[in-house]
Amino acid sequence: MRAVILVGGEGTRLRPLTSELPKPAVKLVDRPMMAYMLEWLATNGIAEVVMACGFKPDAMREALGDGGRFGLQISYVTEDEPLGTGGALRFADEQLPDGLGERFVMCNGDILTDLDLAGQIKRHRELGAQATLSLVPVADPSSFGLVRISDDGEVLGFLEKPDPSEIDTDLISAGAYVLERSVLDLIEPGRAVSIEREVWPELVGEGLYAVADRDAYWLDIGTPDRYLKATADILGGAVTSEAGARLDERGLAVGEGCTIEGTLVGPSVLGDGCTVAAGATVGPGAALGDRVEVEAGASIEASAVLDDCRVGAGALIHDAILSPAAAIGADARVSELSVVGPRVQVAPGATVGAGEKLFADD
Repeated sequence: MRAVILVGGEGTRLRPLTSELPKPAVKLVDRPMMAYMLEWLATNGIAEVVMACGFKPDAMREALGDGGRFGLQISYVTEDEPLGTGGALRFADEQLPDGLGERFVMCNGDILTDLDLAGQIKRHRELGAQATLSLVPVADPSSFGLVRISDDGEVLGFLEKPDPSEIDTDLISAGAYVLERSVLDLIEPGRAVSIEREVWPELVGEGLYAVADRDAYWLDIGTPDRYLKATADILGGAVTSEAGARLDERGLAVGEGCTIEGTLVGPSVLGDGCTVAAGATVGPGAALGDRVEVEAGASIEASAVLDDCRVGAGALIHDAILSPAAAIGADARVSELSVVGPRVQVAPGATVGAGEKLFADD
């Protein structure tokens, strides 16, 4: 069975972190963000993956390769223009010599999850469904489109960002679907089609089912705060992952060739070739990429500091994201969900906070 992953978006809400790389290729803790989904698919019995690309497909290929290291076979198709979730699916089917097959999986590419996809596929077969959606509960249903289902999982209808008086469920789509080939016949080729808004409503009462997983971890990684939450949850073990499994009994994973003279506090991950000077503190909740330099007296906590960054003496990084090759001056402060873009230099003693986003061309 194949899985199609929709990765055509530009990740605009995560910029400047995604200014130069597509979101799936951006590092999350110690590997490309998409690696977590590929590992999840492999553990759920998927052997072939089709990446439905749009923005910077070459960078995607460079980051993920042919899938061999994930135990998968990956192929890539690239849209010339955005076709929506349904249009991208139909386009992918048309680009493959043998199509997507009689039954396949479709996933949104920006989720981190440990959903029981294998169980969802099994239930789909048992029901003889045309399509089976995965559902997860949310604490605040008023901000989402909700899915109403019967006791046996048949989808009864949808509520798009409902009025509080209309809310009678807390279940939303988790962005993972098991589909029969017949669904493709409902998607008009060559135009943008939303599978959520145009196809699912047409299938209500015609074989559309759902599986609710109330115990699964699920997160849409679309904003800086969710990117940092994903980092914290991977380090803290809230979601099962190969990255989290690397942590030792101290909650640390330190790459090769690192020079550590300062203090490391778990849970934290350091990539290869990092330097932590005497008097500096890294962690808890710190994810450092490769070749990161942390100078004397600096502190990094609850933050993601990507490859080739330099954090000056006495600087404080807390609840922030530093994109590759950012340089933070001595005694500077970067905090409060701020994002420093690639190669941006923050002046000594400067304060960056309140969700600021610093771009290289500012």
